[in-house]
Amino acid sequence: MEHELKCNTEYFSRIAMGQKTFEIRKNDRDYQVGDKLILREYDPKTGRVLYGVDDMLVAKVVYITSYEQKDGYVVMGIEVQNDQ
Repeated sequence: MEHELKCNTEYFSRIAMGQKTFEIRKNDRDYQVGDKLILREYDPKTGRVLYGVDDMLVAKVVYITSYEQKDGYVVMGIEVQNDQ
């Protein structure tokens, strides 16, 4: 399954640099290990989603847990895919 999601600029850059290897999201899409996340950079200052080539990352969900999360939320371990 593919999920296109907005990703705040601050977190987007951390994921791109390999410093942030997880996403915490409301599980309103029934996320599963093996799903593909298409992360689009979102600028909260302007309220706009950026659509340039460098404003998108593709990540694979490699792990999921709801341990110690608010009801309905999950933590997903992600790996950025270089072969977008």
